[in-house]
Amino acid sequence: MEALYSTTVDAIGGRDGAVRSADGILDFKLAIPVELRGKGGATNPEQLFAAGYAACFGNAVIHITRNRQHKIKDDDVDVAATVGLAPNGAGGFALNVALDVTLAGVDQSAAEAIVAEAHKVCPYSNATRGNIDVALTVRTR
Repeated sequence: MEALYSTTVDAIGGRDGAVRSADGILDFKLAIPVELRGKGGATNPEQLFAAGYAACFGNAVIHITRNRQHKIKDDDVDVAATVGLAPNGAGGFALNVALDVTLAGVDQSAAEAIVAEAHKVCPYSNATRGNIDVALTVRTR
């Protein structure tokens, strides 16, 4: 399968290092969160993953409604992604995700159907399925 898009980000120094994309648009320091006994004050991998998943899932919602009578527009979808890091019981760590999706202009039943379909097409959902617990909450406004 040929990629529609690819990017490269270089991480130096692990969780207390820095990240920089090949094009230089993403360029900042990382820090271990205070909650993990770090110094905090900078972003971390879980925040970056949450941001990517939230944005991608929101776009999946928009994508699946493009050819429908009622289209979900950019301002009609809000996705709050919560990413947790926990011990996996085998000496390593695991992620868990909660997606709180709010849609405007549709009723609760339609919103739930749209979110379920988006969860099937979102690349992040497909990558995490079977590997990371993902809880979905759907609201309307």
